[in-house]
Amino acid sequence: MSWLRSIFGNKSPQTAETTKAAQRDYKGFTLAAAPIKEGGQYRLAGVITKEIDGVMREHRFVRADVFSSIDEAEEFALRKAELIVDQSGDKIFD
Repeated sequence: MSWLRSIFGNKSPQTAETTKAAQRDYKGFTLAAAPIKEGGQYRLAGVITKEIDGVMREHRFVRADVFSSIDEAEEFALRKAELIVDQSGDKIFD
């Protein structure tokens, strides 16, 4: 299948490097921004984790929103993660 890559190129999105400020605790959950670099923009994405009964659970999300700066993508990813926690709580791990 490597010949397909040579024709279409290997354009897999890459998770951008995030700053320490792109992570915070919120209502017992740990929220982390994980924007995905796509060309010259960053797609909104993040990870929500929480330890439940001794097991670390993780929920990843990706949204259609794109931003020109990584700082803006991280800020909105954390806001979206807070909204997800507020709306769903522990149910996001079901």
